[in-house]
Amino acid sequence: MKMSFLVPTAGTLAAALLVGAPLAMGSVSVQAQNIAIVNGKAVPKSRMTMLMTQASRQGQPVTPELEAQVRDEVVLREMFAQEAEKRGLAASPDYKAQMELARQTILIRELFTQFQQKNPVTDAEIQAEYDKFKGQAGGTEYRASHILVEKEEDAKALIAQIKGGAKFEELAKKSSKDPGSGANGGDLDFAPAGAYVPEFSQAMVKLEKGKMTETPVRTQFGWHVIRLDDTRQAQFPPLADVKQQIQQQLTQQKMGAFREEIRSKAKTDYKFAN
Repeated sequence: MKMSFLVPTAGTLAAALLVGAPLAMGSVSVQAQNIAIVNGKAVPKSRMTMLMTQASRQGQPVTPELEAQVRDEVVLREMFAQEAEKRGLAASPDYKAQMELARQTILIRELFTQFQQKNPVTDAEIQAEYDKFKGQAGGTEYRASHILVEKEEDAKALIAQIKGGAKFEELAKKSSKDPGSGANGGDLDFAPAGAYVPEFSQAMVKLEKGKMTETPVRTQFGWHVIRLDDTRQAQFPPLADVKQQIQQQLTQQKMGAFREEIRSKAKTDYKFAN
């Protein structure tokens, strides 16, 4: 008879399973939501998820090793935080001031993240900006060569030698003070006139292709013998090469306008330094 109380019948066993099932499922659900219990306090898995998301945004590859490190970090943080609270640090003025700054930092980050998500830079905006850049970059580019020397008489002597049949490139390699172009026979490659100091560009743009200056040109760097080798319409990189750069610039412009809008609407007696 006593044995009958210890060994449940089929009916009592089924009832026990039915009663126990919800409890077991609830326990599994709680465990799935938490990664540990520290001194009786649950450590939610959402903290780990947040840190993993932050690491991914910073370009770190999400690996099992990283996941394990983050899990350990989250549990350690809970341990250290509990100890700090035991010591009353959460009531200190310094802690409260730092918490307010942290709160503002997170809120501001979320504010601008939300704005950027709702106001993305469109392909049409990128194309319009690209077209504007191309229009501004329009004009002529000049391919010039030069020989730079310290004294006017040295430049005059070089001009005489070139007129006498000496090769411009050889003299540039031998005599030019400009090591970059000198090693290339004086070649400066294509560039807009505005890339040079005024005295140089003014003399260069007056030349015909293949011609050199009849007299030395003085700049802050010394005396130049200049030859114009070629001209072309200003070149501009294809959109695909600069799309990301333009997108970043437009994003910054939109963000700056949003910041200024908030600043202009705010009522304050504070005077900004700039």
